[in-house]
Amino acid sequence: MGSYLNPGSKGFQESLNSEIYVDKTGLIEKTNAVLDTRQKFLCVSRPRRFGKSMAADMLAAYYERGEDADLLFRSLKISKAESYRAHLNQYDVIKVNIQEFLSMTGSMDEMLSMLKKYLVFDLMEHFDDVRFRDESNLIQVMKDIYAKTKRAFVILIDEWDCLFREYQQDQDSQKKYLDFLRAWLKDKEYVALAYMTGILPIKKYGSHSALNMFTEYSMTDPGELAEYFGFTGQEVAQLCQKYEMDFDEAKAWYDGYGLVAHRKSGDQYYSMYSPKSVVEAMLRHKFGTYWNQTETYEALKIYIQMNMDGLQDSVVRMLAGEAVYVNIGTFSNDMTTFATKDDVLTLLVHLGYLTYNSTDETVTIPNKEVSQEYINAISTMDWNGVMQSVQASRKLLESLWALDAEAVAAGIDQAHEEISLLQYNDENSLSCTINLAFYYAREYYTIVRELPTGKGFADVCFIPRKLHLDKPAVVIELKWDKSAAGALAQIKEKRYGSALQDYTGNLLLVGINYDKTAKKHECLIEKVEKR
Repeated sequence: MGSYLNPGSKGFQESLNSEIYVDKTGLIEKTNAVLDTRQKFLCVSRPRRFGKSMAADMLAAYYERGEDADLLFRSLKISKAESYRAHLNQYDVIKVNIQEFLSMTGSMDEMLSMLKKYLVFDLMEHFDDVRFRDESNLIQVMKDIYAKTKRAFVILIDEWDCLFREYQQDQDSQKKYLDFLRAWLKDKEYVALAYMTGILPIKKYGSHSALNMFTEYSMTDPGELAEYFGFTGQEVAQLCQKYEMDFDEAKAWYDGYGLVAHRKSGDQYYSMYSPKSVVEAMLRHKFGTYWNQTETYEALKIYIQMNMDGLQDSVVRMLAGEAVYVNIGTFSNDMTTFATKDDVLTLLVHLGYLTYNSTDETVTIPNKEVSQEYINAISTMDWNGVMQSVQASRKLLESLWALDAEAVAAGIDQAHEEISLLQYNDENSLSCTINLAFYYAREYYTIVRELPTGKGFADVCFIPRKLHLDKPAVVIELKWDKSAAGALAQIKEKRYGSALQDYTGNLLLVGINYDKTAKKHECLIEKVEKR
C-alpha cells in the first residue's frame, strides 16, 4: 500500500461514517461493465461539490487489491449486482489528485516530473520482484509490471482538469499535459479502467481531442451516469422526511439541474440537486446558500460582465425565469476561448451556474441558491437598473397583496424603465419585465408560466409553497396594447382560477396591460371570495 498505489479505503470509509451518506454504488456496476473493453476510458465532469471525489474514493475502495472491502459494500446497492464479487478487490489501483501535484510545483514540467517520480516510487516498492528496463520511465515501468504479472491497473484521476483552470492562458503547458495523459493511457495493455473526474469536459484542439478514447459524461450530456453525481429528487425527499425539512423548500433552493439518461427503454429524466447544499441544509436544519461557499460570485462575475452578443440581455431574461437558446457545439472546453455568448453560457453550465435542457437546447438558472449568486455578482457591476428592480420587488409584492393596483402598475412602469436593455415590443418582453419585477415572489411561491387551467393557459401563476400558505395564490394575465379589464375578464371566462380552486378566499386575479401609446402599464386586481 502506497500513497498513490493502492491507497486504501479510508476516504470511502469516512463517507460511510458521515451522518448523511447517499448510496451511489450503482456507479460501480457501470464501471464493471466496461473493464478491459474499448469503453474502459471514462471522464465525468460536474460542478464543484457534486460528489466526484467521493466517487473516486469509492471506486478505489472497491477495486483495490489487498483490501477486503466486502464489509464496506455488503449492505449497499452494488452488493446485489451480478458483477459484484467478480471484481471486488481484484485490481491494483493508482489514484492521483492532479490538484495536489499542481499546488506543490511551479510549472507544468515540474508537475509532470513529480507525478511520474512519485508513481514510479510506489510501483517499484510494491513490485520489487520485477526487473525494470528504465526506472525513470513511468510508462515503461508499468509495461514491465504488466509483462511480469499480466494484471492490469485501475487508474483514477481526480481534478484532472485543474490545470486548465490555473494555467488558463498557457496553451503549451495544456498541450504537454494532454500529450502525457494520452501517452500514459491510450492503447496500453496495463489499463483495465481509466476514470477521470473534473469540472470541464476534455479540451479540444482543432477538430479532434488528444484524449479521444474517453467517453465523456458531462452536464450537457450525462448519459447513463446522470443519477450518480448529485442527489435525485427521491433521495432528497427521503432526507427531508428524515430530518423533518420541507421538500418544497428544498426544491426551490437546490433543485433544477435537469439531466437526461438515454437508455434502451427510453430517456429517463432526472432533476438533480447539489449534494453539498442539501447535506448542509439537513444538518443545520436551515435552508440557505452553501454551495457558493466553494465558488464565490466573483467567478461568475468575470464571465457575465463580458456581455458578448447580448449576454447581458440573456442573463436578465434568465433572472426573470426565462429559458435562453444556446449552441453548445462551439465550446472549446476551456475558460478562455469564447467566440460567442453561447460559449460563455456553456461554460456556466459546466460550472453549475446554469442548467442545460438538451431537448429544446436552452439554459436556465437552476434554483434560488444559484440565482442569489447572480444577484451578488450583478450588485457589484454597473447593471444598476436590474438591481433596482430586484430591490424594489419586495415593495411591489406587498402592493399586490394589499390589492393596490395603482402601486403595482407604477412599480412595473419603474421596472420597465430601469430594464431598458430589453426589447419591449410584445407580450413575451412584457412577461419578462413582470417576472423580474416580481423577483422577490420566489421567496414564497413556486412560479409557473403557462399553467394549464380551465379552458386555456394562465400566463403566470404564483402558487404558495407549503411553508407560506398564508400568502394568496395569484393568477396573472398579460395583455399588450389592449386592456387590463380584458385581461381580468379572460381569467374569469376561461376559468383560469379553477386550477387554484383550493385557494378560494385566498386567491388574487390580476390583469396587466401595457399601453404602447401612453407607454404605461395598467393593472386590475380582484380577490376571489369564499362562497
